[in-house]
Amino acid sequence: MINLLKYLRDLALRCIVLRRYQIARGFHAGVRVRIWARDVLIIGENFYIGRDSQIETDCIIGDNVIVANKVGIVGRYDHHYQQIGTPIRLASSIRQPSYNWKGKGIITRIGDDVWIGYGAIVLGGVAIGSGAIVAAGAVVTKDVEPYTIVGGNPARKIGDRFSNPEDRFKHCTLLKSL
Repeated sequence: MINLLKYLRDLALRCIVLRRYQIARGFHAGVRVRIWARDVLIIGENFYIGRDSQIETDCIIGDNVIVANKVGIVGRYDHHYQQIGTPIRLASSIRQPSYNWKGKGIITRIGDDVWIGYGAIVLGGVAIGSGAIVAAGAVVTKDVEPYTIVGGNPARKIGDRFSNPEDRFKHCTLLKSL
């Protein structure tokens, strides 16, 4: 019964609440998740986003992606902080249709088979390559290479996902056969 309720909740989110976005089957969102994009949000199959997480930027996300709890995928220029004579709080923001400053058209790209750990922050315009892992608490300000593990603030490479090229090749081959 609980699984049926979760399924119905996710279906309602995908097909009703978030209908203006392109979200594939297998979508699951934890409680208190907030999702918003100005122009583009495409989410692939078998996507999971944990409780208290947010996507608040234009974003394209691949298949089989895990976003842990309390993760933020956010824009870089959501407020026109250089608007002369206007306090930042009152400056134009990216949510306004008339917004014409930085940030428009910037798309965050997250490849297939990515895991973004607890409390990480991913800034707008970043590309996270397929198979990558973002460690808990990391702040991703630059692109992440495929099948690497990054962590820290700002996030830097701390290792490779697989210990040798043969294992990576086997993994990629098996994924293609799914």
